[in-house]
Amino acid sequence: MSTPSLSTPIVLPSGQRLPNRIAKSAMSERVATSGGRVSEGLVRLYARWAESGAGLLVTGNVMVDARALGESGNVVVEDERDLAGLRAWADAAKAGGAKIWMQINHPGRQSPRTLSPAPVAPSAVRLRGAGPAFATPRALERREIEEIVARFATTARIAERAGFDGVQIHGAHGYLVSQFLSPLANLRDDDWGGDATRRMRFLLEIVRAVRATVRPGFAVGLKLNSADFQRGGFTEEESMAVLEAVGAEGLDLIEVSGGTYESAKMFEETVPARESSRRREAFFLDYVERARARIATPILLTGGLRTREGMEGALAAGVDVIGLARPMAVQPDLPAAILAGRAEHAAPVRIATGIASLDALLQGAWYQLQLDRMGRGLEPDPRASRVRALLGYFRARRGTPLAPREPRGAARPSVQHA
Repeated sequence: MSTPSLSTPIVLPSGQRLPNRIAKSAMSERVATSGGRVSEGLVRLYARWAESGAGLLVTGNVMVDARALGESGNVVVEDERDLAGLRAWADAAKAGGAKIWMQINHPGRQSPRTLSPAPVAPSAVRLRGAGPAFATPRALERREIEEIVARFATTARIAERAGFDGVQIHGAHGYLVSQFLSPLANLRDDDWGGDATRRMRFLLEIVRAVRATVRPGFAVGLKLNSADFQRGGFTEEESMAVLEAVGAEGLDLIEVSGGTYESAKMFEETVPARESSRRREAFFLDYVERARARIATPILLTGGLRTREGMEGALAAGVDVIGLARPMAVQPDLPAAILAGRAEHAAPVRIATGIASLDALLQGAWYQLQLDRMGRGLEPDPRASRVRALLGYFRARRGTPLAPREPRGAARPSVQHA
């Protein structure tokens, strides 16, 4: 078969058709209201990305449980009380012809103490290297695990009713699904842990519950780590075994990523250079080439891709869809520019002090500032002050919301067990 171009449509196993091979991958927008509802800013942000030229837009973290947030400003969908807001979000995102998928997630232990003073996880294993910012989690009871599986299905059903075209189950980056897969985080010795096969049960049950809840044409995707990049953690070979298992479940698209908050490979920055080969540009391309021989499920690759040459090389290596995240926070029209031949690469962004932990903090805060600007109806500002962005980050850490509060007297989502 000939290699598809970036503009070639793709029909997914569910029958859903993406108009091209570029997707906006998930970034946690953090612009929901303080009650976890869709804000006007979130609708404006996706109305801007609707004009981007990307064939698929994947939202950032939408939490399935109001008691468990990954960050302040997360949208929470556990019932239908915000159905009108969700519909406005979906309609805005689809206005330009793209498909919109809701990324659904539970943070498990990876929820800051300020949001979850008593987090839950597969086992009572604390996040390493996080100091006092994250509390030691409580091990989930079997009944609670089954309830969380049902919550994923409930959120997917509501997303479908609201007009979203699909969901992406977040199984990467150290969140709850990733914790169940990790032998470092999952020390259980029951039906939900003890060996690699039982550690993947939580993910498989979620996939099956979601697929059984939504109609056949509604897309179901997965974001999965290629590895955790930690000694004794989730390995590439274990990840390949998970790929084969979920590949038999009728998934539409598997996004390959890697790392956790303890080893944040997914937050690394690269600056495009002409001499860079496609292998140096794409973080996880070698993994995709090996996975391609084991599964037929379409693969979305995100991480490091910045140039047309690198993207086309990834397609030639077996990738089906190219994922762009942070570049679209600065250049929201980048996919259209690349598809039309007006751009060969993303504009370089250099945020580096030489101190890895500080660089990660600066980068996250600076890109968040760009999303906040678009949510206010402004264009991104590549010249924005790093200091201003960092001050905004610390203000949010003190509890100041990044998004508008609920109107006085508005009902907050109550916790309802699925």
